[in-house]
Amino acid sequence: MNRSSCARYCARLRRLVGLTLAGLLLPSLAQAELPTYELSIRDGHFTPAQLQVPAGQRFKIVLKNVGQGPAEFESTPLRVEKVLSPGVTTFVVIHPLRPGQYPFFDEFNPQLPEGEILAQ
Repeated sequence: MNRSSCARYCARLRRLVGLTLAGLLLPSLAQAELPTYELSIRDGHFTPAQLQVPAGQRFKIVLKNVGQGPAEFESTPLRVEKVLSPGVTTFVVIHPLRPGQYPFFDEFNPQLPEGEILAQ
């Protein structure tokens, strides 16, 4: 076997091993879907005002701006902010939290009450 055919053989073998590993890992990744919570924002008001989540576990928050103007989901302790135009749905993934309360607010409406995530 010459050098160029050996290189082609090795490249095919690496590709085959990679595809095999991907086939083994993808089903387990699909089963490990993140717990998901929905949060609507309407003109600075959050519904629900409190999300209760398990401590020590990553999770996803689906954010929906159902108001007439822009909204921003922001939390200083969580180090996250997401701006949403009217009618937009998006999400944020939150790292595992220690038990406690984590406030969030709408930067466009700072005069309104904050919401909170309660990790238990």
